[in-house]
Amino acid sequence: MKVRDVMAKQASFCAPETNLAAAAELMWKTGCGFLPVVGEGGNVIGVITDRDICIALGIHNRKPSELLVKNVMPPELFTCTPTDDVHSALKTIRIEGVRRLPVVDREGALAGVLSLDDIVLRAREHAFRKDVSYNDVEDAYKAICGHSNGRRRKTQHMAA
Repeated sequence: MKVRDVMAKQASFCAPETNLAAAAELMWKTGCGFLPVVGEGGNVIGVITDRDICIALGIHNRKPSELLVKNVMPPELFTCTPTDDVHSALKTIRIEGVRRLPVVDREGALAGVLSLDDIVLRAREHAFRKDVSYNDVEDAYKAICGHSNGRRRKTQHMAA
């Protein structure tokens, strides 16, 4: 099964210059907790989650409208492509301890979002024809839940 068969093709996103209040409002309106960050050239340059926003606000003790996404988004970016095998994307999810991946095309432009939830909904009790099994999803989820090797996302320190 390919990522394109599972991913959400319509994905909300924000720009690096978006303030945290606007990013949080977009998440609220679209019912998501994750936004790819799309740069000036149209390529995905990062991601921000509702958790990143909460931690940044707690650390910096500033109004959400005063902080920009680019100053608090994690420095790491993990992606996949529509033509990747879902097992490959699951491996990235498991190793990196993330729940969602931006799906990018060959040029790096946003094509959608793949979430562990999407994969769970497509998992099969018994894997046939290389589909994703419950065991595949369980292994990834356990790795995320037990992810304590110090590689958790870190909020960048913002210049005053």
